[in-house]
Amino acid sequence: MILLKRIVNEEFNFRSDVMNNKVDILGVSVDSVTMQEAISKIETFFEQRKPTLIATANAEMLMRATHDEELKKILNAAELVVPDGAGTVWAAHHLGYEMPERVAGYDLAQELMKRAPLKNRRVYFFGSAPGVADKAKLKAEELYSGIKIVGTRNGFFKAEDEPQIIADIKTAQPDLLLVALGVPKQEKWLAKYKDELNVPVSIGVGGTFDVMAGIMKRAPLWMQKAKLEWLFRAMLQPKRAGRLIALPKFVLKVHSSKQKS
Repeated sequence: MILLKRIVNEEFNFRSDVMNNKVDILGVSVDSVTMQEAISKIETFFEQRKPTLIATANAEMLMRATHDEELKKILNAAELVVPDGAGTVWAAHHLGYEMPERVAGYDLAQELMKRAPLKNRRVYFFGSAPGVADKAKLKAEELYSGIKIVGTRNGFFKAEDEPQIIADIKTAQPDLLLVALGVPKQEKWLAKYKDELNVPVSIGVGGTFDVMAGIMKRAPLWMQKAKLEWLFRAMLQPKRAGRLIALPKFVLKVHSSKQKS
């Protein structure tokens, strides 16, 4: 605990050799961007009309990528990997790199949906339990007047259902595809079908639909600012407690990687 406290509270001398504003954290290249910079990059992706994959990297995802080579390759091939989580920002700082702020996947999705009506963009929701995406759609329509949610589909499916799911998404022709299948399933599914779907911007959004639908609460703002969202999730979902063991392991692994560099 003393080591963890010293690591978290230390002051950082940021390195100036970040290539293309990317930071290597445990073998995954994470973009060192603010929310507005991420939005600006994504606006370019919309304009280019080429299928792109955006990932939201928190500590749990980065830790998983250390032993899931497929996930690591997908993340490193993604057009944008935002630092979703205080742990990711901390890791960049601890390794001596500048990482201006956390870019939460939930907030990123909301920003993109807020802008969608202004640009006449079409949005598709895929994932979560039956009925959740539909409730999230109603919430989006309430929050963002004029938004076009051109399709929803729950995340419970078998391999034989995939051709129909793909056909439905292609028919709907969304500009933005939000997929909530959980990590790493959502990233692997999108990487597998990205080119076939031909959607300009696809993002794995984890529990975003659950929060929008009111199924899951998000941490109060003070806990977000205090970097305690992980604790809030553990309090609401005791079953996640085992997964939270990844956090101290992540801290120690990042510290170890710094010692070796």
